[in-house]
Order: sequence, then structure tokens, then C-alpha cells
Amino acid sequence: MKPAGASGIIELRRLLTERFPQARTWAESAPLKTPSFLPTGLPRLDALLQGGWLKGAVTEVSASGPGAGSALLLRALLRQSHRARQWMALIDGRDSFDPAGVEAPVLSRLFWVRCQTAEEALKAADLLLRDRNFPLVVLDLKINPAVQFRKISGATWFRLQRLARQNGTPLVALTPRAMIAGAETRLTLESRFTLAAWPLSEEGLMGQLKFELARAAETGVVQAAG
Repeated sequence: MKPAGASGIIELRRLLTERFPQARTWAESAPLKTPSFLPTGLPRLDALLQGGWLKGAVTEVSASGPGAGSALLLRALLRQSHRARQWMALIDGRDSFDPAGVEAPVLSRLFWVRCQTAEEALKAADLLLRDRNFPLVVLDLKINPAVQFRKISGATWFRLQRLARQNGTPLVALTPRAMIAGAETRLTLESRFTLAAWPLSEEGLMGQLKFELARAAETGVVQAAG
């Protein structure tokens, strides 16, 4: 029998992943020995996560309803990437990110993929997670219509989770509700900003972002609120 080549093994793994999305190899199942984090740029959130975004893991941030503060969170992450002189990849699921008011040097650290559907956004995430040049990949699906989410299979989320783990990249997914079963960490954005808050500075508004930790990765993080 002719031994299977590398391409054959890759194809076999792909077929097994699609057929058995809950299957794990030993390497994928084993917990990280030394957890590594990427700072978020928000001190209270870093404290809540005990360091920041867990590298090689999926963090879901659910923000339901208007005024939750997801746009502020994106700006905070972008400013942190600029301070750290790193790239941030933003996969904009509904082409809704507004760069107005963000300084050009800060935007120079942004790799912005503008999509119209969740399907397009997930394909972009698959490609970017294979690239080791992005220390942070953010997938924004917050305002995509619910009908698009019904087309997303569990195998798709598992594939993204596996890619994040293989390359040590934190994937932060902004969603309108909890929907990623395999997310290692799940946060709920509990802020409720009204028109009365907008005269405040961006820094002041960021200081009022409220998070609740609904699921913690197995790194010793204790469930809490911030």
C-alpha cells in the first residue's frame, strides 16, 4: 500500500473534523502549560481576565442591544495595538466600523477586512488565523442578522478554535448573543450608554465599560464581574 502523503493526511483531518466536530487530538486537548496573555489596554478588563486575552484561544464577547459599548471596545483594542506597535486584524462582519475620530498613526496598525455577511467574515477569519503576522484577530459579528448565524456549523467554530490554538493567536469574537459553544472564555458586555454619556471623552467612556465573566478558561481565572 502506498503511504499517504502530507496532502492526504491534511484532507483526512479535514474530513474527520467535519464529520466529528467534537473530536480532539491529544495536542489539541492538552491544556496550555504556561498560559500567555495579550493585554487588552483596559486595566479593569485585564484584571478580570488575569492578564488579558488568552493566546491561542477563542474569547466570545456578547453585546446585546444598542449602547453596550462594543464600538468603544474595538477602539480600545486598536489603541492598545498602536501602543504595543503590533498589528490588529479586524474582520468587520457587516462593514460597520467607523474610524472617524481615530488618529492616522493608530489606524496604521489596523488591518480592516470589510465584509457583508457572516459567511464572508468566517472565511476571512480562517485565512487570517493561519497568518502569524497578527498578534490579535477580532471578528465582529454583532450586528449581522440572525438568519446568517443559522448557517454556521459547529465544525466551523471548532476549526477556528483549532487554528487559534495552533498559532497561539487570540481570537476575540463580538456576537449579539452567546453562540460559540467551544469558546474558552465568554464575556458579556453589560454597559448601557445613553445619549447623555456621549459628551464625555472617549477615555472617560472606556472607563465606564462593564463586563461580566460568564465562562473562564482553565487557567485559574475565577468567575467575577468588572
